[in-house]
Amino acid sequence: MNPTTALIFYIFSCIGLADTIYLSYHAITKTDVACWFFPKEWCQKVQYSQYSKTLGIPNAYLGLLMYIAILVLTYFTQASLVAPWIVKAVVVLGFAFSMYFTFIQAFVLRAFCTWCVISAVNFTVMFVFLLI
Repeated sequence: MNPTTALIFYIFSCIGLADTIYLSYHAITKTDVACWFFPKEWCQKVQYSQYSKTLGIPNAYLGLLMYIAILVLTYFTQASLVAPWIVKAVVVLGFAFSMYFTFIQAFVLRAFCTWCVISAVNFTVMFVFLLI
């Protein structure tokens, strides 16, 4: 993995960590997230929908784990302790889930959540840097 890609992974994983920590807090406290750029009802619709969990686990927790994994695996890849394909596989998986949830928001729920869009953008940027 080249140093530029590693830097992008570090930066966007940190943004993703902040995003998913915020969402995890609201999943734990069962309080509404702030909704920037979209109507408040949209964020609530997404936040409390049946699609907000995967196998009974809040998506915020799963996203948090993915961002932590990307940070740690990127570090170990840079130190030549882990094969680069492993971090790339996690990024591809995160990107695939983000695209699936973006599809759900657009075509099933017909509502978007700011925080989900931020995560989708993060994974898209990281995915694009895999292709460069």
